[in-house]
Amino acid sequence: MSTTHQGYLLIADITGYTMYLNRSELEHAHQVLQRLLELLIEHTRPPLVISRLAGDAVISYGLQDNFLTGQTFVELLEDTYVAFRRMIDLMVLNTTCQCNACANINTLDLKFFVHYGSFRLQKLDAHSELLGSDVIVIHRLLKNSVAEQTGIRAYTLYSDSAFYKLGIDGLSSQMTAHREAYEHIGEVIVWVQDMHPVWQAKKEAVRVTIPPDQKLLGLEILLPLTPIQAWEVITDPAYRAILTGSERQEKVNRQTGRMAPGSAYRCYHGDGSVSMQTIVDWVPFEALTTEDSTPIPKTTMLMNIRLEPAEGGTKLAMSCSKSRGPYLGRQIANLVGRVLLSRHLRKGADELLERVRSDLAAGKFDRPDPFQPGEGHIHAEVEAGLEANRQPG
Repeated sequence: MSTTHQGYLLIADITGYTMYLNRSELEHAHQVLQRLLELLIEHTRPPLVISRLAGDAVISYGLQDNFLTGQTFVELLEDTYVAFRRMIDLMVLNTTCQCNACANINTLDLKFFVHYGSFRLQKLDAHSELLGSDVIVIHRLLKNSVAEQTGIRAYTLYSDSAFYKLGIDGLSSQMTAHREAYEHIGEVIVWVQDMHPVWQAKKEAVRVTIPPDQKLLGLEILLPLTPIQAWEVITDPAYRAILTGSERQEKVNRQTGRMAPGSAYRCYHGDGSVSMQTIVDWVPFEALTTEDSTPIPKTTMLMNIRLEPAEGGTKLAMSCSKSRGPYLGRQIANLVGRVLLSRHLRKGADELLERVRSDLAAGKFDRPDPFQPGEGHIHAEVEAGLEANRQPG
């Protein structure tokens, strides 16, 4: 008998699939859709686990225990959407083929559907089939009136239960409340995030880096975590306090409900002093840069943390810039920083690594065995999707 689980259900669904096929030559359409499906699979990362493919969609789930924080989950979907749009743009830019499939690539888009509830897992071959009434709910949500009533074509749709369980109600100003009614289910309240502004903002974003001639010091450690888990560590006040050597930290100045450039970490120290780490660049799963106040009045320095996938986990590379501010203050801060800050950060990095290992041993960072569809499986699903979505004429 299968066990009933509590958790999150996610469907990533390619938009415009049926119309695209009706206008396209099947051979090139297959190539395009297979590449897009492979991208969605690549971005469905632990703690999400792929249940199965469904032609033009990837269906996955995440168990409640040790799941992502709400903002990280939202950013994971945003990151996937940006990668999808970037691939569409690259396909359009790089193709010289004039067939309908290649000419209509830019008509494809992406939607996400997220629901929280209970479900059972039934093992079928290499994957787990999702069963239960909440699984029916999320599949019913695929048929909705969002586009007709709001004009939003590419979106993430959160059911009310997922919205509040993730704790992203502070982001409601960025979303549109909507209602759907289904036979045998009744009314379902949902929250819709338009993904096109996300893509536009990412395209226009200017990254903040520390030029080599402004770098004061740096260090690296290998965290035995996935990049998503490592991102949660470097953005969590409890772990950041260990890394930077403060007694505790708290998040302040959220921007439209989330941590972003302009937000800050307020740091409390044992001597009663308080310092600020103000976010100047926030690139989920890749980099976080803050401008940090120093003990020298009116001086600050940039701290950049970069994450890179590596064998055995994720490499965390930290860099600190030379100080900013009045000349004399900069000189003092740089002199102190080269000696004391370097020792201070090394100690913090070692303690952070020890804490992460301890939490891993205690089961805090769950790393479920993923189902990774092989190329033959993906090929077969695309073929099935092509056949199911073709319409005569």
